[in-house]
Amino acid sequence: MSGNTFGRLFRLTTFGESHGPALGGVVDGCPPGVPLDEDRVQTGLDRRKPGQGAASTARKEPDRIRLLSGVFEGLTTGTPIGFVIENTDQRSRDYSAIKDLYRPGHADFTYQAKYGRRDYRGGGRASARETAARVAGGEVARALLQGVGIAVFSYTLEFGDIPCMVTDPKNAHTRPFYAPDDAIVDLWDDRVRQVKAEGDSIGGVVGVTATGVPAGLGEPVFDKLDARLAYALMGIGAVKGVEIGGGLGSARAYGSKNNDALTPTGFETNFAGGILGGISSGQDITARVAVKPIPSVGKEQRTVTTAGEPTTLRVPGRHDVCAIPRINPVIEAMVLLTLADFWLLDRRGA
Repeated sequence: MSGNTFGRLFRLTTFGESHGPALGGVVDGCPPGVPLDEDRVQTGLDRRKPGQGAASTARKEPDRIRLLSGVFEGLTTGTPIGFVIENTDQRSRDYSAIKDLYRPGHADFTYQAKYGRRDYRGGGRASARETAARVAGGEVARALLQGVGIAVFSYTLEFGDIPCMVTDPKNAHTRPFYAPDDAIVDLWDDRVRQVKAEGDSIGGVVGVTATGVPAGLGEPVFDKLDARLAYALMGIGAVKGVEIGGGLGSARAYGSKNNDALTPTGFETNFAGGILGGISSGQDITARVAVKPIPSVGKEQRTVTTAGEPTTLRVPGRHDVCAIPRINPVIEAMVLLTLADFWLLDRRGA
């Protein structure tokens, strides 16, 4: 298997590299009659595109999508939905000086080990630029799920080493850094400028919530809904950990406290994160995603050449200081794609 296709009934296949002519993909399995057009998909891409805010790369890409098939008169036709997103601001020359070096924290070494060759221009297929196609596919899934009352939104819980209060997560996308609270924005902005001045990078933690998910989605025992969500989220290059519901905190709790008591009106708490036994419970599905620091930094680092000789380097080019907030729409996309797939599986079973 190539690893470039996600999903079983609702499938996304993507293609393209950071410095190639374009990125793109095909969504197969979307039912007919779903309202969809380029502007709707563009909304998600605009939230992910580079060149936004102090934490973002200076690379300017419009990320304009072209739908090539599968949509007619504003509705999906049930046939494959093809799309393309052109790259317009590549500066491949930035990487020519380090083409024979392995960048620490990147996939240079492992791609070379697997394929015997690699695209050194921005990491090629391993670049975060690849995620634009995921977001486009996720917006198709969002359009499908919106019609059945399912919504997904994300919000930043920690930026670098600075956590924040969560007072308004549903509107986090309207604030810098996807902040769920107005009071934290200035502090996070100061942190970005400090780290950028040091030539370094930071990571963070992103929360994601799905509302309106009906009870009963999930395919035990090896296709549990939480297992597939973790798989989907861990498939994002910068993600190093996923917690569902109470997550690691559940390991430190008493069972009597961690259990979500049931009442005639529903569950009293939601430490399970909306999933029990791998099946959705009808509560909100909640997860937290650990995002590593951007590996491309201006500080000198030790490495080796492709010939195995020791050396040092400072990574050239234009890079984010933090994957947040541009990773937030990617996280939403992977949850949306997963839920769309499980919703179709449940319909087929019915």
